[in-house]
Amino acid sequence: MVRSGLPRRTCGAGTRTALVAGRGAWFAGPVVQEGESGFTGFPPEATAFFAGLAEDGSRRYVTEHRAVLDRAVRAPMAALLATVPGPLQPWHVFRLNRDVRFSADKSPYKPQHGAVHESPRGSIAYVHLDAAGLLVATGAYVLSRDQLARYREAVDDDAVATALGDALDAVEQAGLEVGPGGAQPLRTAPRGVDRDHPHVELMRLKGLVASTRVTDPVRLASPGVRDDVLAAFAAGAPLTAWLDRHVGPAEHREGPRPRP
Repeated sequence: MVRSGLPRRTCGAGTRTALVAGRGAWFAGPVVQEGESGFTGFPPEATAFFAGLAEDGSRRYVTEHRAVLDRAVRAPMAALLATVPGPLQPWHVFRLNRDVRFSADKSPYKPQHGAVHESPRGSIAYVHLDAAGLLVATGAYVLSRDQLARYREAVDDDAVATALGDALDAVEQAGLEVGPGGAQPLRTAPRGVDRDHPHVELMRLKGLVASTRVTDPVRLASPGVRDDVLAAFAAGAPLTAWLDRHVGPAEHREGPRPRP
């Protein structure tokens, strides 16, 4: 099964600094619970803040624009997350500061403000705001070692792999893009898997996400962008349901833990 969408890294290059889901994510920011929010949208200053951060990623820039960050970015994001229905609660909000201890990139800040909900059964829902607008994603960004073993075992079963293909078809027909998440697919079949395996393209994956973007500034600044977010989560449900059933949560935390 070859899917033209899989080679795309649909979550964007900056997302990896914010999201390590599927490997057992460590979160350094606050937890947002469902409740009354008064969400009215993201004002134009929100994306402008990240456009400026891309040009001047200094601590001085963030300090000078702290009021904009709090008012136009953090407050609307918390309000938006509070409107998400209970089954997709709670949300863990990522800090803007990057963990640079194990990174060659020593820039102090991430290019987005994001949050993730991790299902008890393993799949994730994710949203972030950056200079381009709002990104909404679901799936498994990077599968942990034990998740990857279960994923490949599942895909080795023709009926189960076909069910995954059907789920991805449904996700794409609903308007989302399917991609490999934060882990580059293998160039060939995994060790021990025949290169002629009928589902070798799925076997090569180490993550699997469905995502969409909202970039219209008028839409972003309106309460209606909440409907776009919830619609994207609903559209990605066939993928998350398959992952929850056949892969499950990570059994072990992997990778360095970021400092709070």
